[in-house]
Amino acid sequence: MRRFGFVLLLVLAACTPAAPSRPATGGASRQSAAQAEATLAGVRRVDDLPLYEMTYLGDYDTAAPGPQPTAAAPFGCSLFAALGDPDRPVFGRNFDWDPNPALVLRTDPPDGYASISLVDLRYLGLSAADDPRGDRRLLDAPLLPFDGLNERGLAVGMAADEGASAVADPAKPTVGSVRILRLVLDQAATVDEALAVFARHNIDFTGGPPLHYLLADTSGASALVEYSDGRQQVERGTGRWQALTNVPLIGVGEPERRHDTRYRVLADTLGRTGGAVPQADAMSLLRAVAQPHTRWSVTYDLRTGQLRVVTAQRWQTVHSFRLTAS
Repeated sequence: MRRFGFVLLLVLAACTPAAPSRPATGGASRQSAAQAEATLAGVRRVDDLPLYEMTYLGDYDTAAPGPQPTAAAPFGCSLFAALGDPDRPVFGRNFDWDPNPALVLRTDPPDGYASISLVDLRYLGLSAADDPRGDRRLLDAPLLPFDGLNERGLAVGMAADEGASAVADPAKPTVGSVRILRLVLDQAATVDEALAVFARHNIDFTGGPPLHYLLADTSGASALVEYSDGRQQVERGTGRWQALTNVPLIGVGEPERRHDTRYRVLADTLGRTGGAVPQADAMSLLRAVAQPHTRWSVTYDLRTGQLRVVTAQRWQTVHSFRLTAS
């Protein structure tokens, strides 16, 4: 694994689909039999969301066929990148969606960066009633990070954007709207490199709500990626913070953006503090914009690789993880 260097990207952007059109079959795994067995044997139940934890051992194929998310209508998510304190940049995100089980996933591919991310297990065909321990469908989990942070300190997340549309360029490969997060976490050390990954690919929104994305890194760089009139558009952060909910932002003035209540709460707080938000306060900020269907709230410390998670708005219980398992 490469050394921590971290870049943030919180992205915590997004909500997306609901149930996969078909369950995964472990087709992404490029592990040895021993690695697959050890990966599944190490699955640990953390709480009764239920939330699980898994460290994926070995390699996986990011181009493998996988479950295609579907959704009748998007819910809402809230994300922010708080970069005002260069020693403690934080990325935060509420995932607001259906009551599905979730997974804290560590990966360390031989040809990419190690990362930690959160996965909605319903998209792998698993319900809250299922016990996934030993289930080979978990071997497809690397294909579906909903938010995450890699060892270089780059964070990324997504949120639903009903008005987004993307037109494919036949000269570029096409990837799913969630799969792109895996490519970013594996291949990009900075926001600039992450934007280059987006630029090299078409995004397929088939089956789920269209999305937009938030990126951030430890240098203080951040960016939004949106799709409007079929074209990819980018807005780089010009201050020490950026925020994202479920309204389009690029080309929209700040007064109009603040018509969205959750965006206004995030912008008011981050603007007042100059984007300097201690990780403990970051969770309080997520609480301020939580909705009745908030499934998980997560903060990523871009420099230390620490992840803190609250599930189902049980704010008194904060689960802590690190990018490298202890």
